[in-house]
Amino acid sequence: MFYYILKYAILGPLLRLLFRPTTVGLKHIPEDGAAIVAGNHLSFSDHFLMPTVLRRRITFLAKQEYFTGPGLKGRLTAAFFRSAGQIPVDRSGKEAGKAAVREGLGVLGRGELLGIYPEGTRSHDGKLYKGKVGVAVMAIRGQVPVVPCAMVGTFEIQPPGQKVPKIKRVTIRFGEPLDFSRYAGMENQKAALRAVTDEIMYAILGLSGQEYVDQYAADVKAAHAKKFPRKLR
Repeated sequence: MFYYILKYAILGPLLRLLFRPTTVGLKHIPEDGAAIVAGNHLSFSDHFLMPTVLRRRITFLAKQEYFTGPGLKGRLTAAFFRSAGQIPVDRSGKEAGKAAVREGLGVLGRGELLGIYPEGTRSHDGKLYKGKVGVAVMAIRGQVPVVPCAMVGTFEIQPPGQKVPKIKRVTIRFGEPLDFSRYAGMENQKAALRAVTDEIMYAILGLSGQEYVDQYAADVKAAHAKKFPRKLR
């Protein structure tokens, strides 16, 4: 209930008024049934802007830090994400990937839309980075289509480290659903998982027009942070 109150009565109308999002390819989102919406991740604003243009509810796998922050701000943030139906995922440790897949398959098993950022973290420089294979595991095991999505302009309105977004127009593009039924039963084969993930990332790249980097964003960010500890937040 809180999700729909936010979407239609409070946050949604405000975001549409301020950022006037242009949507392309909205027809590619299935009207019913389970599907994965896999997008690039440029800004904290992505979590809020994409759902405002979708007619259906979408559930994101959100990093656990959004639910465990300290102080009043942390509690309010956690309450907001929980009320909006988002799912916390621990991204550390060996079991992190399995937990994300398990939670994601639970959403898909209910016939719902699941939002995933295959890069695993926000881009720190606006480029598109190598996707992690969890999205492929869910697509193959769940036998669901994957709709590629590109957020365009959100890095400019709120890059990492900027708390208050700038008021500018953004564009949200959805591509044709990708069918991976030919990989049925191959969710444990590394080559198949990499092929599916790369196909998804290539589709996102075609929609976004970003520069692609064949490295994991988290690794690049960690290396950058060691060299420039004060510049990357």
